[in-house]
Amino acid sequence: MSRPAQAYGPWPRTSGGATDRTLVPVQELHDAPLAPLTTFRLGGPAARLLTATTDAEVIAAVREADASGTPLLVIGGGSNLVIGDKGFDGTALRIATKGFELSGTSLELAAGEVWTDAVARTVEAGLAGIECLAGIPGSAGATPIQNVGAYGQEVSSTITEVVAYDRRTGEAVTIPNTECAFSYRHSRFKAEPDRFVVLRVRFELEEANGLSAPLKYPETARAMGVEQGDRVPLSAARETVLRLRAGKGMVLDPEDHDTWSAGSFFTNPILGPAAFQDFLGRVHERLGPDVTPPAFPAEDGRTKTSAAWLIDRAGFTKGYGSGPARISTKHTLALTNRGAATTEDLLALAREVVAGVHAAFGVTLVNEPVTVGVSL
Repeated sequence: MSRPAQAYGPWPRTSGGATDRTLVPVQELHDAPLAPLTTFRLGGPAARLLTATTDAEVIAAVREADASGTPLLVIGGGSNLVIGDKGFDGTALRIATKGFELSGTSLELAAGEVWTDAVARTVEAGLAGIECLAGIPGSAGATPIQNVGAYGQEVSSTITEVVAYDRRTGEAVTIPNTECAFSYRHSRFKAEPDRFVVLRVRFELEEANGLSAPLKYPETARAMGVEQGDRVPLSAARETVLRLRAGKGMVLDPEDHDTWSAGSFFTNPILGPAAFQDFLGRVHERLGPDVTPPAFPAEDGRTKTSAAWLIDRAGFTKGYGSGPARISTKHTLALTNRGAATTEDLLALAREVVAGVHAAFGVTLVNEPVTVGVSL
């Protein structure tokens, strides 16, 4: 059973540099359920759960865990986490910081800000750049880690700086975009998961007379009856994306089990020239010589294809599964908890899909969510 307690952050300082001996309370629970903090609603309890509402509290909690050698799990919106049924034997730190600061076209978000709410506020302010990232669940602090993207936009195109606590040096650092190593659903922060804890994210948006950034994604343009590259009213772009996402079960709804997921469970495979040719051969052998799989140019002469297409053509169609974890009835790329699943149920389904796609096409799917205490 969870029990409330009090932990305390560092002594804050007054403007004159003197120490203020007022204690800063941090919410602390023991044997705390983590499933309610994730969009999958899966996973066992944490030995200890702290909720931090200021950057100072975040830093203090991380420093304490590192100094004592306690395993640390940082949780934001929980939309990209798969936690094992046994839970987490350490300190789980929930970042609940708040801060939305807009100065002209420059935006700074605290890591704990709800991302989709922040997007709505930038649209209301008439600023373009992240409007097509509406409806993505989770917190602002997670966006640079995954280089969150959808419908033709990625946060890497608008992020200018990330303020993070560097666990290696024990200091807060400001990392410019050029040093974030952004790529498709990847970043320096994801590559070094035990080093940085994101505190704040800074963006540079665009004032375009109430219009969106040029639409890059074909589906969005088609849905709005315009051409790729056109600009449309900001609010219309956001509402269209929300409608498209909802149709795929990608907007959180507690009554809709298709949204009890982590969104896209697998990343789109990026294949080198030889691997892509082998893939094409397998497609033609399995589906016929006239079938052309999705293919998009990627970096270094590689080609990106569609994980959803692979899953569907390998026989895992919408709604696949008979147990408490199934593929979404709205989108083949989402694995879902139908209400009574365990993490092991989910992983069993994920492994089945990975094995089936590899057997059919020779391509190994990679999970997008972070796994805690488990693996595929």
